[in-house]
Order: sequence, then structure tokens, then C-alpha cells
Amino acid sequence: MRLATGVLAAVLLLVGMAPSQAVVRIADDRGGRIGTYVDRYQGLRSSGESVIIDGLCASACTIVLGAIPHDRICVTSHATLGFHAAWDFGTNGRAITNPEATQMLYSMYPSPVKRWIAARGGLTPHMIFLRGRELQALYKPCYLDAQASAPKTPLDAQASTIKPPARAQASATKTPAPR
Repeated sequence: MRLATGVLAAVLLLVGMAPSQAVVRIADDRGGRIGTYVDRYQGLRSSGESVIIDGLCASACTIVLGAIPHDRICVTSHATLGFHAAWDFGTNGRAITNPEATQMLYSMYPSPVKRWIAARGGLTPHMIFLRGRELQALYKPCYLDAQASAPKTPLDAQASTIKPPARAQASATKTPAPR
């Protein structure tokens, strides 16, 4: 009887286990070159990994919204998205808006995000922030907050954090890609 109960328990345990999926956490990412983020998120999209936004995701980091399927993104109560127009360095070293890159960036966003941006004047040199209830109305909440004080679980061990790329220094001989 014990053997049968043990075998039954083992079978039920194995049947109830679903394959685990890795999770990538984005936090404290101020953005950078658009091309770098397009490449990174194409790889992330094809990996099948889900994304947790748990802090600042600004500028080119926000490309994640268009690159990763909506159902694979969740946001914590700490998530903040920052949007602005793309820019290049001008001849005098000052930032100038790049209209073509700005349009390309805007076209990558899902329609609800585009509507939110448009309602605030569009992408301009000034950063606008989407967070809190407005953000959670557009993306499902993830409950990383509750897990922060809980003991570590195997799922927590699978989460990795995307680190922002090192910012490249401007060169007088090269024109940096739009930001």
C-alpha cells in the first residue's frame, strides 16, 4: 500500500509540473542607441522569455514594448517608462532631434502606448513618464513586490536582469546612431 501511494504521489507531482520559463527583469535602464536595443530585443523575442519591468525603462529601452509580445510583459508597482524624441549630436556637439528616427521609434510602439504618447503631445525632447495605474491599465501587473520579502524559490533563481549596454562615448570622427 505504501509503495502504491508513493508511486501515485510521484506521478501526480510530475504531471503537475509544467515546464518552467525563464524571466528577464528590466530595471534602471536609461536607454542608449536604438539599434542596440532592437538587436537585443529581437533575441529576447525569439528566446520566448517573459519580461518583468521593475524600475526605470527609458528612451530606447521602451522598444521592448513593441518587440516582445504583450502577453509576455508584466510591470511591477516600481515600473516607470520614459519616452522622448530620438536625437543625434549636432555639429556643435549639442543634441538635436532626429525626426526620422523619432518616427521609427514611435512606429514600434503598440497602439495603446501610441495613444498615450499622442495625448501628451507626442515624442518631444522632453521626457514623459508612464507609471502607476496608467501603466498597469496597459500591461498586466506582476507580483515581484510580494516575492521580494519571501524566501527564494526556483522561479526566482531563473530570473535574470538585463543590464543596460555601456554608453558609447561620442567621437568627433563618427556620428553616433540616433538615441
